Amino acid sequence: MKKFKIVTTMIVFSLLFVLSACGTSTTSGSGEKKTLRIVTDATYAPFEYQDKGEVVGFDVDFVKAVAKEAGYDVKVEHVGWDPLFVEIKGKTADAAISSITITDDRKQTYDFTIPYFLSKNEIMVPKKSDIKNAQDLKGKVIAVQNGTTGQDAVEALIGKNNNKLKKFESNNLAILELKGGGADAVVSDNTVIETYIKNNPKDNFKFIEDDTTFQKEFYGILLPKGSKLKADFDKAIKKVVENGTYEKIYKKWLNTKLDLKTLKEHQ
Repeated sequence: MKKFKIVTTMIVFSLLFVLSACGTSTTSGSGEKKTLRIVTDATYAPFEYQDKGEVVGFDVDFVKAVAKEAGYDVKVEHVGWDPLFVEIKGKTADAAISSITITDDRKQTYDFTIPYFLSKNEIMVPKKSDIKNAQDLKGKVIAVQNGTTGQDAVEALIGKNNNKLKKFESNNLAILELKGGGADAVVSDNTVIETYIKNNPKDNFKFIEDDTTFQKEFYGILLPKGSKLKADFDKAIKKVVENGTYEKIYKKWLNTKLDLKTLKEHQ
């Protein structure tokens, strides 16, 4: 997902006021595990989405496994993308997991766990498209989710104010624009694109990799600055990766090749 949208000061303070009553972690009783409040933007299958009112997906199973290893229970809530960052900054939630790419800009305001997922952007186009790589996107209409590193990558190619770039609130809307003929391509996370193509063969889409233009990126669990959970979660993430739990969750939700070697090298 890798999104980072600037929220106006008014919205931030309004949300903080509303959310301040929500509280963060709770302890049910003596000797029982602390329950952490984990927030997400559940609109990004297969990482996080809602199924019959329940938030499910790779990220959800992963954070539950990490929390269990660290000695916590968790409650995962869908709050939306902008509120997610507001809650973590305001410390009204304990952590956020939502396919959030670790960036230097974000680390100025938030803490991250060690990386738990390796990602990169890909291009999705109709099977009959003449687009073969990222350079071929120049002059084409491209749909992206607003505030993503996919948007950043496209803007680096064609310019920020290019009228050929269409920005949408969600990745699903960007794909609908492609499906309806309003765009020539979508740029988004490789796992999301490849999962969509596999699950929707009648759309006749294909994906294009371009490792020269699209660099490796890593997701992390977002934490409030100075959070004491970081040490516990970092240790638990390594344990979940080493004991095989991570691979089981990966195979359950994702259809892309698992590169544990590269992930471990960056932890």
